[in-house]
Formats: sequence, C-alpha cells, structure tokens
Amino acid sequence: MKYVSLSLILSICLSPSFSAEPNDLHSAVKPVPRSGGWMKRHDSFNQRVAKGKVDLVLIGDSITHGWEGSGKNVWEKFYGKRNAVNLGIGGDRTQHVIWRLDNGNVKGISPKAAVVMIGTNNSGNNSPEEIADGLAAITKQLREKLPKTKVLLLGIFPRGTNKDDGRRQVNEKSNAIFKKLADGKDVHYLDIGDKFLESDGTLTRKIMPDLLHLSVEGYTIWAESIEPTLKKLMGE
Repeated sequence: MKYVSLSLILSICLSPSFSAEPNDLHSAVKPVPRSGGWMKRHDSFNQRVAKGKVDLVLIGDSITHGWEGSGKNVWEKFYGKRNAVNLGIGGDRTQHVIWRLDNGNVKGISPKAAVVMIGTNNSGNNSPEEIADGLAAITKQLREKLPKTKVLLLGIFPRGTNKDDGRRQVNEKSNAIFKKLADGKDVHYLDIGDKFLESDGTLTRKIMPDLLHLSVEGYTIWAESIEPTLKKLMGE
C-alpha cells in the first residue's frame, strides 16, 4: 500500500478542488450508502433538518446513535434545550458519513457546532492513514456545507480491554494524524479517550459494557468532558 505525507493529504483534502469521489481512492473516502433500516434512518435525518432550528449536530456511528439508548437521559440534560440533532447511525464508517453529508443530512441548516466522532468501524479494514483521510474528507465537507459552523473533531474513543488491543492502537495512530486538521478557529480537536480509562489504561465494562459502546456512565463522561469546549464553540 502506498501512502503520501500528511501535509499532502491535508493539502489535497482541504483544497477547493478536492473531490471525495475519485475512483482511485481507498474505501475510507469513497462515499457509499447502506441499505435497509440505514436508509430509513438517513431519510429521517433529512426530514428533521428540513424543519430547521438546528443549533448542534452530533455525527457518528453506533456510539453516537446510542445517545438515543443508554445516553438518552444524559442527552436530555445536556442537549435537550439546545436544538440538537443526533446524526449517528450504528455500523457507519467514514465513507458512509461522507455519503450522508453529500445527500442531505446537513442541507439547509447552519448549526453553531458540529461534533464528529467516527472511524472505529474502519479500524478493522483501514490503516490509520486511511481513516485520517476519511476524517479530512468529512471535515472538508462540513466546512463547505456549513461555513459558519464550528467543527469539533473528537479523537476516536478507546476500545478493547487494554492498550494492547490492536484496533485501539489503530484508532490512536489515526487520532495522532487527523488531530492536525484542527486550525483552532473553525476546526477544533479534542481527545477525551483517557477519561474513559483506568490509570493503567484498561477499559472497564462499567464504562463500556462490550468494550466498545458506552453505558450511562460513559455518556456522562462524554458530555461532561466536551462541555467546556462546546460552550465556547456555541457562544454560550
């Protein structure tokens, strides 16, 4: 597999002429939809944003989707009065988010902030560099489609029992690359991964029952950890 330097990745992905759809690009940046219930949920997002009054969006996979499950009460406490919309779909990878953003999920809105946490589902098939490419493409889309919105990229959360977990290592390496997308003005980066871990780096089932998805305690940690930054980005 041939890779280019991060500086070249960023110059390509963040340039006005970049397209997320060239046929010679790898899977993490090739926009593709899914089927079945996925499309139904995607369509429901489009219907919601069409109604307007959206000040905050959270974009991601099943971990973000879970704000409607284990995280429901935490969501209500932190985001219930903020005109927030959950744009998370279980099983999504970066390429699915790219497709969704190109097909209506943020059409016609101008939220104050967009929180992005995506990539863990790519870690079994894509390299850290490829996952970072996916985040670069998503960041470019958000900057183009939502020019007044502050983007908060979250480091991909830890997974697996401890630091020896292979997919956790992929995520950490990816984080180290795509954090450089932050410019401190329109795009910001925050890694709250350590907040979920014990002092020795282990992940307990109290926080992530299956060592991937969050419990109520996990969602509380997420919300509390990003709140100071989110308030600033939303001008509160």
